[in-house]
Amino acid sequence: MRVLAMLHAYPPAHNAGAEWAAHSLLRELARRGHAVDVLLSHPAAADALYSLDGVQVHPFRGKGDPGWWMQGEARADVIVTHLENTARASVLGELHRLPVVHLLHNTYEKSKSWLWKGTPSLAVYNSAWMQADVEAWWALHRGERPMPRGVVAHPPVSVEDYKATPGDRITLINLTAEKGAHVFYELAERMPRRRFLGVIGGYGDQILHDDLPNVEIVPHTPGDRMAKDVYARTKLLLVPSAYESYGRVAVEAMCSGIPVIAHPTPGLLESCGDAGIFCDRDDLDAWEAAIKRVTSPKAYPQAKTAAARRAAELTPEADLDAWCVAVEEVAARGRSR
Repeated sequence: MRVLAMLHAYPPAHNAGAEWAAHSLLRELARRGHAVDVLLSHPAAADALYSLDGVQVHPFRGKGDPGWWMQGEARADVIVTHLENTARASVLGELHRLPVVHLLHNTYEKSKSWLWKGTPSLAVYNSAWMQADVEAWWALHRGERPMPRGVVAHPPVSVEDYKATPGDRITLINLTAEKGAHVFYELAERMPRRRFLGVIGGYGDQILHDDLPNVEIVPHTPGDRMAKDVYARTKLLLVPSAYESYGRVAVEAMCSGIPVIAHPTPGLLESCGDAGIFCDRDDLDAWEAAIKRVTSPKAYPQAKTAAARRAAELTPEADLDAWCVAVEEVAARGRSR
């Protein structure tokens, strides 16, 4: 099977959760012997062809780039896409009679609408709650027309990739307003004897305060260095996000037994399960109390054990199998028509 993934950016240059989730899925197809090519649409995303875990990543050269995979011996069996490339990939799939797979990382109206306009052969949801939300939206707005086939594949996180010995910092990853930078800095001000670590994110307007002596801010960190450079320095992870469709960083931290305090978005409730400690992002008193409670000598070992157990429960093998089988079936049907 030959897979063409049309994406805007890719690791290791771009390390947002959506990109690492896409790579984790694509590299599994490569491991199973399929040819996987990623075609980038952002001119600054890469300078030259490179390979990552068996996935060939092609830089943007011009608008005609996809033509190579649309015909002849190089013709793809299936197109995989997400986010800003969804519209173009859908049109190309329809034009060249190639099945298209949509990776959905959020429940925004734009993502849902392309399930209708783009008529993909497969929709891949990163959480069960997201699939339920889209199904309810479809029933309300789209009438009797059947939905595209769907499968849930939680962003694959392997414990071996992220396991580290926890450190002593209280950490926030991605210092934007949406991710809760104000919560992070307010807590640092309230708790001057605690040490805080802020990690610059891969997207969004970063809020950088360098006037707090107990706050260290570190650069954007590639996914393959998160264990060593971030989680090995982290005692407690804060995820006060206004929106998380899943919350990959929470699962990554739990691989090291790092407890997570989070705002109760549907995605974080699903990913953290009963290991999560949940506080409303607007209740700073609750966050301060939770930090003091969870890091106490009696409570921390219990929270650490619960976090590690939850990470082990989220082993990705079953989701990866379901993903690969679904894509293989879509490609086979595309070849037969």
